[in-house]
Amino acid sequence: MFHRLEQDLTRIFADYLSARYGWSAPVSFEQPRQPEFGELALPVAFQLARQLRRPPRAIAEEIVREIGAVPGVSALEVAGSGYINLRFDRARYARQLVEGPPPETFPPSDEKIIVEHTNINPNKAAHIGHLRNAVLGDTFVRILRARGRNVEVQNYIDNTGVQVADVVVGFQRLLGKTPEEVAAMAADPSCRFDYFCWDLYARVSAHYAEHPQALAWRQQALEEIERGHGDTARMAAIVSDAVMHAHLATMWRIGVTYDVLPRESEILRLQFWATAFELLRERGAIYYETQGKNAGCWVMPAAAFAGEQEGEDSKVIVRSNGTVTYVGKDIAYQLWKFGLLGKDFYYRPLMVYPDGHRVWVTADTPGDEPAPQFGHGKRVYNVIDSRQSYLQDIVAAGLRALGFEKEAENSIHFAYEMVALSPRCAAELGFDLTAEERRRAFVEVSGRKGLGVKADDLIDKLIEKALEEVASRHPEDPPEKQRAVATQIAVGALRYFMLKYTRNAIIAFDFQEALSFEGETGPYVQYAVVRARSIFRKLEERGEQRPDYAAELDAAALERQLRHEPFWQLLLMASKVDAVLERAILMGEPAHVAKYAFQLAQAFNNFYHEYPILSEPDRERRIFLLWLADYVRSQLERTLGVLGISCPEYM
Repeated sequence: MFHRLEQDLTRIFADYLSARYGWSAPVSFEQPRQPEFGELALPVAFQLARQLRRPPRAIAEEIVREIGAVPGVSALEVAGSGYINLRFDRARYARQLVEGPPPETFPPSDEKIIVEHTNINPNKAAHIGHLRNAVLGDTFVRILRARGRNVEVQNYIDNTGVQVADVVVGFQRLLGKTPEEVAAMAADPSCRFDYFCWDLYARVSAHYAEHPQALAWRQQALEEIERGHGDTARMAAIVSDAVMHAHLATMWRIGVTYDVLPRESEILRLQFWATAFELLRERGAIYYETQGKNAGCWVMPAAAFAGEQEGEDSKVIVRSNGTVTYVGKDIAYQLWKFGLLGKDFYYRPLMVYPDGHRVWVTADTPGDEPAPQFGHGKRVYNVIDSRQSYLQDIVAAGLRALGFEKEAENSIHFAYEMVALSPRCAAELGFDLTAEERRRAFVEVSGRKGLGVKADDLIDKLIEKALEEVASRHPEDPPEKQRAVATQIAVGALRYFMLKYTRNAIIAFDFQEALSFEGETGPYVQYAVVRARSIFRKLEERGEQRPDYAAELDAAALERQLRHEPFWQLLLMASKVDAVLERAILMGEPAHVAKYAFQLAQAFNNFYHEYPILSEPDRERRIFLLWLADYVRSQLERTLGVLGISCPEYM
């Protein structure tokens, strides 16, 4: 509601300023510093003063005098040296909410936004850092879709890379396994295959450290996997497919789904890279190096992506043995995302989620049923941690070198910082910490060294801790119901913790902090919804029904009730969901939505404690308070839904 009125006011003032002053710049409102100054402030008089060579206050007074009545605004006031403060017509504003504003319609658009996230190497179990990636990406998708954007969710599967090759080396060289034996392990329900690969990957890394000559095994495996034939390639496919399915199951536990899984193997086998290579070579974006450490390689000059900074090395795109680096394949993939490659994958359905959503996977041969059109995005968000910024710059440089400036600009690195553990959390997970580590703000983990936190272990631990609290509060409920509630609380705690920090902040995850019912946490916001619902449950227990708000609360009644400033401020805050979502899109920052959810929950909890609604003796006020509580509840539930957090029946 707030966002819609703000848009209407922007159009009204833009039309007036254009006709009156020839003003063509965007009209933007500000938030007044204090609520008593109104709901919006317009600083345009200060900008016009330069053009008109007149005092800003005189211009502001002229605008207020001439523009006349503005729908939805009860007063325009000149403040300070030239601000125009706008006060909303509270009764009209609230009445529209009581009646239910018409559903928002979004202008038709052929702009597809692609969000690529999660992107876990399919060589071992997902870890805590992958959870941040997936939650950030999934939440940004939800925000975009809530505002009418057409979004496609991709999860890139690097099934031919170094990490998969290392696990294959472990099975072949260290364990002596055949592809058939590995397939049997992957199919055995008693074998947590992604966990087994986690330990094997750490073992292989340790073996390389002790026996550097063994790195030749990795190189041989990589070459055989890229060729796509033989036992090594078959084993890589078995490992990567099994681990990929484990990752999908892990992410489904926290509500994360995808539309399509593009696999690196098809990028190679369908000649995506060969096509991209020819384009890059023809445009002179890469060249063949004949001397130095990169002799025999195809490289991109440092000037293309580093601004010719002194000391920057050219980037190898194709190694001297003919294998393609990650960044080379990613350039081809990025070209496909924008529909610039002139080639497409084949597709087949991979699985159907419990909610009925189908996910597709790429293939190198035609499938049996037609697939949706994937790719052809106008804007692409790549959710990849900040340590990959250098490589993302090179990918964008590849697009620019081919003349695709607009696409390079719309190729957005949605970067984020790492997830560590608080020392307390690390100790709870069984890490043996030194005295120095216990004093640190956070403890870093390393999957390569086997010192990581598996995503499923973290989720299980959160559910276990939440279940202890739920069982103690509701011992009479059956175990399955207790566990369902505990799971909702645990997932809400995890997702909120991953979202409440801005993307450029390092997270030190902590069980106690995440699961707390007090402070800025997911359970705190969930509890506000449970409290709001309890009002109406008690109302029904008394044999009463929700009032007909539209019939009971006319403009006069709303005007009387909204003279009480706390009521108006709570209503105003609750009506800002869409404005918050738009700001989160503009800034690329889901943390704005998490912060808003907490602040609205906090405001509702204060309201809940101060105004005993069901015992309110004045009929009009009681009905108004019921409506206000109901409206805030609905907005809180909607906001949590965008964050991917459901609300349990009780806490």
